[in-house]
Amino acid sequence: MTDKQINILLIEDHEFTRLGLAMKIENTPRYNLVAQATDGAQGVMMASQYNPDVILMDIGLPKMDGISATRKIKEELKLDCAVLMFTSRDSKEDIFAAFKAGADGYIMKGSSSENLTNAIDSVATRAAWIDSQIARVVLSSIQNENYIQINSAKNPKEANKKYGLTKKELEVLSLIVDGLSNQEISEKLVVSISTTKAHVHNILQKLYLTDRTKAAIVALKEGLV
Repeated sequence: MTDKQINILLIEDHEFTRLGLAMKIENTPRYNLVAQATDGAQGVMMASQYNPDVILMDIGLPKMDGISATRKIKEELKLDCAVLMFTSRDSKEDIFAAFKAGADGYIMKGSSSENLTNAIDSVATRAAWIDSQIARVVLSSIQNENYIQINSAKNPKEANKKYGLTKKELEVLSLIVDGLSNQEISEKLVVSISTTKAHVHNILQKLYLTDRTKAAIVALKEGLV
């Protein structure tokens, strides 16, 4: 959790959902809701005007969808803000498209308030965040279809600066992305299972995560492997 105030822009076209989210944000002392937008085009304009720390973005928006709005904010406006997709869409096409457009996190509508605040806090520090349900979809697609990494443009050494993973931890992380179990990693690297478990534990700590699936997705999102 961060103690710094987080300025949030909410972009959501469904009034009931937007009002509920706005209430959650306003009831969290460290959050400041700077503005609300009801379509993608308005959201891009407000992002440029307020330059928030975090943008909570729906995908199915009128006038300009959330993925296009994210791409415009990240690539054209080059704003230094985090975009957290908040959506009911869980297709691999939408997920991959969102991350390719520059999204920093992806959370499903219906997630608990605790999950939502964890996601906002994570992306606010520029750490990637992904819903467990979405992580399983993405990892399954990667392993079954040999999907090219989400952010192949990033240099692994540059991407690793904020995490500080060792060379061996990066090697283990790469094998996790490939779907190997701890036992399989141990056999491949010719190390004990306890050594592999220690590496996995350190990786999760450094990535601020609690499970291997999310670690694999963050590795791909951040260009670590």
